[in-house]
Amino acid sequence: MRAILLAAGYGSRLLPLTLSLPKCLVTINGQPLLGIWLERLSKANMGPFLVNTHYLSEQVDLFIASSPYRDRVRLINEKELQGTAGTLIANLDFFNNDEGLLIHADNYCMADLKAFQAAHHKRPKECLLTMMTFRTLNPSSCGVVELDERGVVTAFHEKVEFPPGNLANGAIYILSRELLNMLAKELKTVKDFSTEVLSQLIGRIYSYETTAIFLDIGTPETYKIANTMINRKDDLATKRP
Repeated sequence: MRAILLAAGYGSRLLPLTLSLPKCLVTINGQPLLGIWLERLSKANMGPFLVNTHYLSEQVDLFIASSPYRDRVRLINEKELQGTAGTLIANLDFFNNDEGLLIHADNYCMADLKAFQAAHHKRPKECLLTMMTFRTLNPSSCGVVELDERGVVTAFHEKVEFPPGNLANGAIYILSRELLNMLAKELKTVKDFSTEVLSQLIGRIYSYETTAIFLDIGTPETYKIANTMINRKDDLATKRP
């Protein structure tokens, strides 16, 4: 399964670390985050990959050129950021008319990717994509979802003060062929995947909940957690922010 990894952001919440380093190359236990993603996806027999770049893109270019995945990665430099949906729509041809992954590559995720793919293949027939979800101890900082008894999304609550639960959108998706065709024909001008695509698909999104380690490393606090707690034997599924 092919995958688009969104890696073009500025990482402004991680300043000053990202003054001289793109967010996708910050290290977790010495390994760049983008490299962790490419390694784990490859081990799950997924790929090839498309990675979009913008901020400090030359560093990403050099990293990929020296990585073992260089022959499986297509780099797309965006002179102007296109938005999460804009990047996807501009590169729909990359999927070769098949389903594929869309990944916000600023998360540290140890989920079972094969199980995620298997869940997608068993989704209710009306669902156009499968969203990875996780439990968070800080739901007001996340996009929280509500589900029906089948695991289908019935509501989103984006960073509200008192959301009705702690099941959060992990911003990792498997997209069906039908959805990709819809994006090409009906939604080709949208820019943001969360607000302009997901909002139109309530009742047609299947949820796969991972209990593995899942950390948004977007802030200095969570980045520190990733680097100081990742090897502990504690169940981080109950400790992550």
